[in-house]
Amino acid sequence: MPLVRIDLRKGKDTTYREEIGLIVHDALISVGVPKDDHFQVITEHEPPNLVFDPAYLGIRRSEDLVMIQITWNEGRTVEQKKALYKAIADGLAGKPGLRREDVFVSLVEVRRENWSFGNGIAQYA
Repeated sequence: MPLVRIDLRKGKDTTYREEIGLIVHDALISVGVPKDDHFQVITEHEPPNLVFDPAYLGIRRSEDLVMIQITWNEGRTVEQKKALYKAIADGLAGKPGLRREDVFVSLVEVRRENWSFGNGIAQYA
């Protein structure tokens, strides 16, 4: 179960934001996440509220930086994670045309019992 949070600068249109969400979801499917396991929060920020270093680790970021945080179950291999990063960056480079340098992905891994999908029940516990 991934919960995806996507943060970007304010000012992009609805189609742009929707495309990002769909591409991230397709990338998750490509590494084994079920198609109907689709939970995302997409948030726009005024420039002073989205802070990043434009050159950390020698990567030149622009104002179009998109930060993607994925909370999901622990247990995936390093290879699966690398495949996910690549699928997201490649997908976003195609359409809507983001530079790969402007795709920041962070994974948060949790144990299965840390989810409740509703009804006050830990469905995976």
